[in-house]
Amino acid sequence: MVSTKHLAAMVMMGVMLAGVSGCKKKDDVSGGPAEQAGRRLDQATDKAGRELTRAAEQANQQIQDAAKDTSQKIDKATGEAAQKLNEGTEKAGKKLEEAGTKMQETAREREAERAK
Repeated sequence: MVSTKHLAAMVMMGVMLAGVSGCKKKDDVSGGPAEQAGRRLDQATDKAGRELTRAAEQANQQIQDAAKDTSQKIDKATGEAAQKLNEGTEKAGKKLEEAGTKMQETAREREAERAK
C-alpha cells in the first residue's frame, strides 16, 4: 500500500507540474534570439516546402501534357504508317494478279502452239 508520505509527495509533484506548465504562454512570440531564429527557420522551411510542392505539381502537369502530345503524335504516325502499308499491300496484290494473268496467257499460248 502507498503510505501517506508517498501519497502527499505525489500530490505535491502533480501540483508543481501543473503550476509550471501553466506559467508558459503558448502564444508567446517574444522568446529569445535562438527561439526567434528557430521560428524563422521553421517558416522558411514551410515556405520552401510549399514552393517545391507547387513546382513539382507544375512539372508533373508539363510531363502529362508532353506525354499526351507525344501519344497523339505516335497515334497519328501509326495511322499514317498503316495507311501506307495498306496501299503498298494493295499495289503488290495488283502486281501479283497481273503476273498471274500473264503466266496464264503464256501457258495458254504455249498449249495452243503445241496443239498445232
